Amino acid sequence: MTEHIRNYPIEKSEILSLVVPVHNEEETIQIFYDTLSALKDKLTATIHYHFIDDGSTDNTLSILRELSNNDKNVHYISFSRNFGKEAGLYAGLQQTTGQYVAVMDVDLQDPPELLPEMLHDVQSGEYDAVGTRRADRAGEAKIRSWFSSQFYVSMNKISETHLVDGARDYRVMTRQMVNAILSMSENQRFSKGIFSWVGFKTKYIPFENRARVAGNTSWSFWSLSKYAIEGIVSFSTFPLTVITGLGFVSFGISLLSAVFIVIRALAYHNSAAGWPSLVTIILFIGGIQLLSLGVIGRYVAAIFLESKHRPIYITREEK
Repeated sequence: MTEHIRNYPIEKSEILSLVVPVHNEEETIQIFYDTLSALKDKLTATIHYHFIDDGSTDNTLSILRELSNNDKNVHYISFSRNFGKEAGLYAGLQQTTGQYVAVMDVDLQDPPELLPEMLHDVQSGEYDAVGTRRADRAGEAKIRSWFSSQFYVSMNKISETHLVDGARDYRVMTRQMVNAILSMSENQRFSKGIFSWVGFKTKYIPFENRARVAGNTSWSFWSLSKYAIEGIVSFSTFPLTVITGLGFVSFGISLLSAVFIVIRALAYHNSAAGWPSLVTIILFIGGIQLLSLGVIGRYVAAIFLESKHRPIYITREEK
């Protein structure tokens, strides 16, 4: 683990703004802060923390207040309610002022020891961003791991925006890249896609999967599924192409069926036979129609939400 920590020249004139979304993370915040503080001598920039409290109901906000009172470089925003991690990331990026910006989870599943190397590679000018990806999914439920892998495979087939399998939000970026991300002020956000869509030269560092340092994740299988659907809707119109194809296929089948029925009626003088087949066909066509309406409805819903121009988040408290 220590192999990633290198002794780079210390130049503290620059600022690394660290965005950390949190939701009911009272058990992890202090551990996270202490761990990052232990790395400050290995970093070539001064860390400014930007914690985003996404409507926590535990003592998360109280801990953030205390940290901010004790360290002038600790800032926080507390939402009026839970708006989701994507809103937290956007709010955090908006608040940053550093020449370099990092995004990191508070549960320390993102290896902090990689941060000095990531920052150095971006500061060198060779890369606009250095991200991380999980090299494996050890310790994760097999069914969840399989669905995650299939999501990346499917997205890269149906979308022009390439997603790196196992990529995390954990990354260090230049101010130019962050400004490009903030220019995309859409309400339905999918950061992994946005990070890739804006372009810029990006390097990914693999790491072995690790467990949370404390507490429990707020991500359920259902919430991850909804997040995946949002990603598909945001960065691919392939589902609409599929239902268009289904429409052509069903239309072709109906024409062939009509020809078959006419020929059979003329040949056998029996137009009443085949009711089970007719019912099956009706159910088949009806199923396709409902599926098509559901897919189209999801895209229409996205348009509807965007057209409202509601704020991505609402701040209750800020320091």
